[in-house]
Amino acid sequence: MIRFNSMIAAAALTVSLAAPAAAQEFPLEAGEYAQFNGIYVKDGGDFKYAEWLASEWKNFQEYALSQGWTTGYKIYYNVNPRDGEPTMYLMTSFASMPNAVEQERRNDAFDAWAKKTAEQQIAESGNRAEYRTAKSSILLQEYTPR
Repeated sequence: MIRFNSMIAAAALTVSLAAPAAAQEFPLEAGEYAQFNGIYVKDGGDFKYAEWLASEWKNFQEYALSQGWTTGYKIYYNVNPRDGEPTMYLMTSFASMPNAVEQERRNDAFDAWAKKTAEQQIAESGNRAEYRTAKSSILLQEYTPR
């Protein structure tokens, strides 16, 4: 019985010493998300794709910003791409991921704003395949030290 009580006392002491360590905050704080889409631009297609990015893509991004869906967007050009790497990355940042219902609401709002159906938008995306291919995507979340 004494041995059992000693084990219980030791266990209680271990738990009480471990509690402050467990109560500590994680040293990094979660921040915004950033979606990077890798784009492969075909030879000779740079100017045509740049025109689309500077017009329609920019307008889409500005609309998303105005709705509070995103917090920013950028274009990163891969100056020295290695074999198989994208020519450029399109980046969009946002504070949180929408749930399925919110995403459907956003899709409907975007379609109404764009005055195009999803079918039309998909067809237009396919037309850009003439000079670019969207092949890769990565979703990152920023963390900063507390």
